[in-house]
Amino acid sequence: MKNLAKIGLGILTSVGGYLEAGSLGTALQAGAAFHYSLLWAIALGTICLAFLVEMTGRLAAVSHHTVVDAMRKRFGIHLQVWPLGAQVIVDLLVLASEIGGVALALQLATGISIRVWAVPVVLLIWILLWRATFDAIEHGVALLGLVTLVFVVTACWLHPSWHSVGRGLLPSRPPHDSARYAYLAVAILGATISPYLVTFYSSGAVEERWTVKDLLPNRVVAALGMSFGSLISMGIVIVAALILAPRGIAAQTYQQATVVLSIPLGRWGFWLFCASLGIGCAGAALELSLDVSYIIAQTFGWQWSENQRPHEGARFALVYTGALALAALPSLAAVDPLKLTMFSMAVTVIALPIVIAPLLVIMNDRRYLRSHTNGWTTNIAVAVIVALAFALAVLAIPVQLTGA
Repeated sequence: MKNLAKIGLGILTSVGGYLEAGSLGTALQAGAAFHYSLLWAIALGTICLAFLVEMTGRLAAVSHHTVVDAMRKRFGIHLQVWPLGAQVIVDLLVLASEIGGVALALQLATGISIRVWAVPVVLLIWILLWRATFDAIEHGVALLGLVTLVFVVTACWLHPSWHSVGRGLLPSRPPHDSARYAYLAVAILGATISPYLVTFYSSGAVEERWTVKDLLPNRVVAALGMSFGSLISMGIVIVAALILAPRGIAAQTYQQATVVLSIPLGRWGFWLFCASLGIGCAGAALELSLDVSYIIAQTFGWQWSENQRPHEGARFALVYTGALALAALPSLAAVDPLKLTMFSMAVTVIALPIVIAPLLVIMNDRRYLRSHTNGWTTNIAVAVIVALAFALAVLAIPVQLTGA
């Protein structure tokens, strides 16, 4: 049962990373505009994320510290406030896009405006956070998230050219519109290597009281959990390339994108698209709300746990309550969720190196990891990831201006 819990954490993290508004939106647009040629960005992001997730799970299992807690103790709160500020801004922006995604899924299903759905969606997420335990959220989202496998099934059913799909896993020159190609590549990597996935996973591992005995399962879960999400995201790209691209549908809005499943699957495809969008975004919204509370509470040394009752960690509960209230405002103003999502992904990339770079120091500190510090392979991988994060941060603003 304990190993099943770890698998649930991996899938929950994967749902937040791959099956939410950011990955769904970027994958749809990538497939519609460039067929399979951006699959390499998903693959690269998945490898980077698997390394980061494994490290943070190892840190939690060996030291019983989360990433944020270890950084605060290692570098001091005066340095920690910078990655905290960057990540809170990113989390709130992405949370707003996820709430908009759930509200839009309900609008598509009912015809009732996103503005009307914004408050009920926020209330539902808040009630789940207020009443449910971490395990209940983890396993509920992991189970419901399986609906998104419809994209993989549909991709296989459409019989793509697997040779062409394979070529898309290798970086190549953009076939056209290099600015748009760069923009989508940056957005895909930003959606995949999102900082909150790292901090959320380590917090979840501490919530579940992992120990050194869990190091091997952690490696398996990091690889398989992230691969699950990557498979879904690639399935979305393939279906978009086969359905949207030939029809000239750019997927600039989710309303346009519904045909990605309704054309091959009929009316059931429409409902499955709405369910995938709603469930994926709701899972990510739960994850992001918790992450805001986690990182703020851990930075300032407050009591924190989703398993405690709200009155036992009043400040922890107050933070996710305030975060949800703020994140509801764009939906109440009828801001397009997909446009907000694409902007959020670019901002995520800018914050990425600020959050990830200190990990290289933490993961080589024997005071936390004892004999389980990074090996040379992992250190090289993290150094490459940090360099990639800095490069993406430099690219993010110009590609946002030229490729959006």
